[in-house]
Amino acid sequence: MDIEELGNAAIGAAIEVHRTLGPGLLESAYQSCLGIELAHREIPFKREVPIPFEYRGQQVDVAYRIDFLVGGALILELKSVERLDAIHIAQVLTYLRLTRHKLALLINFNVPVLKQGIKRIIL
Repeated sequence: MDIEELGNAAIGAAIEVHRTLGPGLLESAYQSCLGIELAHREIPFKREVPIPFEYRGQQVDVAYRIDFLVGGALILELKSVERLDAIHIAQVLTYLRLTRHKLALLINFNVPVLKQGIKRIIL
C-alpha cells in the first residue's frame, strides 16, 4: 500500500471504531479498539512506537511514543478531547520531524461524527 492507501485504510478503521463506540470514552479505549480493528483488516501497524532522539550529543530514549505507526510510514496520533488545539498539532509535527516521516493523521474521537475529528498533517 502507498501512503494514501494506508491513510484511507486507517481512516476507515477509525470510523468503524467510532461508529461502534461513539464519543466520550478515554483515549486508551479507542487506542485498544483501533489496534483490534487494524489487525482485523490486516493493516500492518506498530503500537506505542518509541521515538528516541539526541540532546547535546546524548541519546534520549523513550521520551515520546507514537500511538500507531501504520505500514511503517503513517503516524496516527489519537485524542479524546473537547477540541484539537495547536499543542496537539505541534506534538504531531514534532513526531514527524523526529522520525522523518511525511504524513500523520491526528484523530479526535470525542466528536459526534469522526470526519470532523480528523486532521491530516504533512511535514
